[in-house]
Amino acid sequence: MSKFWSPFVKTLVPYVPGEQPKLAKLVKLNTNENPYGPSPLALAAMRAELSDDLRLYPDPNSDRLKQAVAAYYGVPAAQVFVGNGSDEVLAHAFHGLFQHGQPLLFPDISYSFYPVYCGLYGIPFEPIALDNNFQIRVEDYQRPNGGIVFPNPNAPTGCLLAIEAIERLLQANPDTVVLVDEAYIDFGGVSAISLVDRYPNLLVTQTLSKSRSLAGLRVGIAVGQPDLIEALERIKNSFNSYPLDRIAIAGAAAAFDDQAYFTQTCQQVISSRDALVAQLQQQGFEVLPSAANFIFARHPQQDAAELAAGLRAHGVIVRHFKQARIEQFLRISIGTPEQNQALLDALGICLG
Repeated sequence: MSKFWSPFVKTLVPYVPGEQPKLAKLVKLNTNENPYGPSPLALAAMRAELSDDLRLYPDPNSDRLKQAVAAYYGVPAAQVFVGNGSDEVLAHAFHGLFQHGQPLLFPDISYSFYPVYCGLYGIPFEPIALDNNFQIRVEDYQRPNGGIVFPNPNAPTGCLLAIEAIERLLQANPDTVVLVDEAYIDFGGVSAISLVDRYPNLLVTQTLSKSRSLAGLRVGIAVGQPDLIEALERIKNSFNSYPLDRIAIAGAAAAFDDQAYFTQTCQQVISSRDALVAQLQQQGFEVLPSAANFIFARHPQQDAAELAAGLRAHGVIVRHFKQARIEQFLRISIGTPEQNQALLDALGICLG
């Protein structure tokens, strides 16, 4: 702690990302990265940007990417915002849309960046307990609030809230913004972007880190009606007017253009997930229903922390959270069939 810090810095509790280990030969199933590489069209588009033009600033509006997103979802480009990873997009939304004095509502088991942003921007918040099946109950959000945010599918549980339930949530909260954080929607859900035209209080965020295999590029998007997008643009242009570089804009736009590759790799992940769930259940695990590229599982006879340590000793890394209610669960990212088999082999040893 330094005398040079602004006072609020002393009270911040920063987000802790999943481990990025430096050791080689580890099966890394802890950070929900896609096991399949980016679209070949995206890689080619990024290579084409490696030229003398990198001495010039990129397009501050990222129009090429906004138009690609707009075309993909069938919305006007004025309804699209892009930023340096969905975390930055979320930060701008917290800053620009949730500072109304009333508490922000989000699930008690959810993306752990939400309370971090509340601390950063001085936003009061109220965690809302998931039910005993780790599902969101829409009726629990019918209370005074300064906004609502939740991942769909939820993280780290992987559970999906149906589009009909999201619509009921929007109808019950017409005077505050409902932000649906769709980092994992492409692995088994229907995007709430289809509701944007009917609900001026809906903002949907997505990332290219998961289903489009571009975690290393840092690109996120938001879709909402133009007045919500304008708020994000005002924040962005007061913070970082060039958030996306030339390479990121080109690669991200091309990733949206390559529908065939996107569909193929998502289906591979879904098929692997379904197979892994069945195999884990045969080993005695309880697995929550997942619509994401990860699963949330616990074993009734095994301590989760000890199991995670045992897997690591056999070269497989998964994510363990010490948070109440979920301290006996492991979050396991879906890998290639070979990586998933390495997990099952290591589990077989750990379980004896």
